[in-house]
Amino acid sequence: MSDEFFRPPKAFAGIPPQATAFDKAKVVVLPVPYDSTTEYKSGAREGPQAIIDASQYLELYDTELDREISEVGIYTLPEVQPLMSGPEHMVERVYQIARDLLDKGKLLAMLGGEHSITLGMVRALREKHPELSVLHLDAHTDLRDQYQGTKYSHACVMRRVWELCPVVHVGIRSLSREEHGFLAHQRIDPFYAETLANPDSVTTVVSHLSPQVYISIDLDVLDPSIMPAVGTPEPGGLSWQQVLKLLRAVASSRQIVSFDIVELCPQEGPNACAFLAAKLAYKLAGYATPTRETT
Repeated sequence: MSDEFFRPPKAFAGIPPQATAFDKAKVVVLPVPYDSTTEYKSGAREGPQAIIDASQYLELYDTELDREISEVGIYTLPEVQPLMSGPEHMVERVYQIARDLLDKGKLLAMLGGEHSITLGMVRALREKHPELSVLHLDAHTDLRDQYQGTKYSHACVMRRVWELCPVVHVGIRSLSREEHGFLAHQRIDPFYAETLANPDSVTTVVSHLSPQVYISIDLDVLDPSIMPAVGTPEPGGLSWQQVLKLLRAVASSRQIVSFDIVELCPQEGPNACAFLAAKLAYKLAGYATPTRETT
């Protein structure tokens, strides 16, 4: 029977497999449908597929960058099989996958899933980039030492990342007393959401980053008026344009070595939320892979 009778498996942005061979792709999309330690609204396990589904309707041409970002090569891997034996085991699985892909020279775009999976990516990247720093966009600091009996909860992920490399927190507007004490003791100054209104704040954020940067975006960094589809929404978040302005500034003077977009809970909001996440992933892939014309 002819292949023309069947649709190809869904790939990010609707790019058919024959158009992007793995060996030639610069960007590899890594879907990780894991959701185990969230405690308010679960459902982030559905996020990766929702983002890939929505991405089928993206225009490949980007007006800002004046190019089709997909031309750098974007390959979509199958979903990672979750491990339910504990978040530390899932972190280890992500680490092993990421390490293998990074050894092949890929820029990874990880789609979550809950935020705990970020630690596996950072572990792998830290081995390749000893001076790595992490730009953490989130409504929450995620700096608890442990939560609900584990040090690998999504509420602890940036505490574990901080133990590996510097972290710059942006968009924060909710934290615990424990986290406040930790920040004060370590003399860490997050960039709270309201400070992003200052025209100089973006330059200041970038100045705190090392030459190689991993970007981790919890979608609740955005204002819930445009991103209600998250597990723990917080009022007063960033706008679409504020996020893009920051990401552009980082890309213009730092090397984005990989990134993740996590914590989309599709059932908590309209389809526009998944499309926003897909557009953000596509834009960030473009920022992270500049061409000669756009540098």
